Order: sequence, then C-alpha cells, then structure tokens
Amino acid sequence: MEAGNQMKSSATTAARMVLGLVFLGFGLNGLLHLFPLPPAQGAAAVFINGLIASRYFFPLLFAIYVFTGTALLIDRFVPLSLTVLAPVIVNVAVMHLFVPSSRAELGLAALVTGLEIYLAWSYRAAFRPLLRSHDEFALFDARGIEENPQ
Repeated sequence: MEAGNQMKSSATTAARMVLGLVFLGFGLNGLLHLFPLPPAQGAAAVFINGLIASRYFFPLLFAIYVFTGTALLIDRFVPLSLTVLAPVIVNVAVMHLFVPSSRAELGLAALVTGLEIYLAWSYRAAFRPLLRSHDEFALFDARGIEENPQ
C-alpha cells in the first residue's frame, strides 16, 4: 500500500471510529440513562418536550444511534450507517445553529458533521449508484420484456 493510501486509510479508520464512538456513547446513554444530560431551555425545551411527548421518538432514535455506532466501530454496513445518520446529523447541526446552544454543543455538532462529510467522501464509490439519473438495471418490465434496448 502506498503511503498516501495508508494515510487515507488511517484517517478514514480514525474518523469512522470517532463517529461510531460518539453515536454508540450517546445511544447507550439515551437508552440506559448513564449520565444525566443538562435540561434544555427556551425554544430547545419546547422542541424536545414535544418529541418526548410522542413517547416513541427518543427510544427509536437512541436505538438507531446504537446500531449505527456499532456498525461503524466494527466496520460493517458503513455506507448504510452513514446514509441513516445523515438526516439525523443535519437535524442536529441545524437545531444547534438556530436554537441557542453552548460552544461545546456547537463544537460537537461541527465535529460530527465534518466526520460524516469526510466519511461520505471516503466511501463515495458506494454512493455512486444512488446518484445516477437513470436506472441502468431496469431494462425489463414486470413481464421480463425489454422496454428500451440500447
């Protein structure tokens, strides 16, 4: 392996591990209540209390954190984990931008967003099929007859 590829591989592994640890840690804390989180205030409290009132949202979210964090840590289903986490990370980042947040919260949101973008770029080959404008594999209709042979 070339030095550049080894460096990229090491950086990608480190980014994957850090992102996995963040989500596994927050997921386990959310499910098991290991460490108390500071109470939300102002607009954030209204938003979070609405989600708590739904009764399903946070258990589902924390379970997703645990599964995706674990998958990232063990290097399995990484593109799927990044895809599942992308809208979560966007929501967290936007919330911390528009709702008053501490510097630590903003820093963590920025770190997680940066790691997600870096890893998505590192695994970009896995996402190429999702970004095609035409489905090259749908040449047959339901009856198995060619629709548009080219």
